Amino acid sequence: MTETRINHVSVHALDLPEAFYSDLFGMTRLPAPDFGHPVRWLKVGDTQLHLFLRPGEAPANHHFALSVDDLEAVYRMARERGALDSPRVRRLPDGAAQIYLRDPCGNPVECNAPDADSLDPAVVGELVRLGGEEGARLYL
Repeated sequence: MTETRINHVSVHALDLPEAFYSDLFGMTRLPAPDFGHPVRWLKVGDTQLHLFLRPGEAPANHHFALSVDDLEAVYRMARERGALDSPRVRRLPDGAAQIYLRDPCGNPVECNAPDADSLDPAVVGELVRLGGEEGARLYL
């Protein structure tokens, strides 16, 4: 048996911040089954994000990552909403760019783009260059 892809990711939500995900990333709502508690299923390319309403805090460092086609636009919108976890954009050893946001429920969301060097420093500031193991690649 071999895996073929990740089908979906589920995250904790104190409310169901569907608008956050549709506004920043263009995700669209999908019909969801009745699990006996509120859920939202959102379409992310050929994968799904499931938001499930539960009391309690979101885990501090658990996260999922999205590849985005315009990291500068996501950065600007997240900054305007106060959703940037850190204002710094990281440049990974393979040249990819990475930022972290927090959704309205406190869930960390990592956003990536393949070419950090194409980003405008006037928009995203100076990149933080990360070192690491030889061969470290975000995009396989």
